[in-house]
Amino acid sequence: MGLKSRRFGHGDPEVMMDINTTPLIDVMLVLLVMLIITIPIQLHAVNLELPVGTPPQTNIQPEKIQIDIDEKSTVYWQGLPVSAADLEDKMNLISTMTPQPEVHIRPNKDCSYAVFANVLSTSKRKGLTKMAVIGHEQFVQ
Repeated sequence: MGLKSRRFGHGDPEVMMDINTTPLIDVMLVLLVMLIITIPIQLHAVNLELPVGTPPQTNIQPEKIQIDIDEKSTVYWQGLPVSAADLEDKMNLISTMTPQPEVHIRPNKDCSYAVFANVLSTSKRKGLTKMAVIGHEQFVQ
């Protein structure tokens, strides 16, 4: 095996196997500039008509209704045990009140999910919108 030397005038000239990428880069830069120029500027603006002035002060605080569900899946309304029918009647009564009271549901972590879901679905059927589940930190393990 012989070793070819790169002396001038001796041996076969070597073929250049590299691609000249300078023209390719120039063409890509021209295309990029043309693309940037031709794309219109997008303005993401939403026109709102905001009220002028200060809103009136409301000193009326809504009433808070506490619904507890213990580990035996017994439902308590403001600390007193209630049946499913009584719960529906009381929710129907507070749904007509103005302003609507806030309903705070505090389930025990060992209660039945079906009872909790029943309380939530009853409140939705009666049109209660101010609902909160209190004490959900106990479910994080």
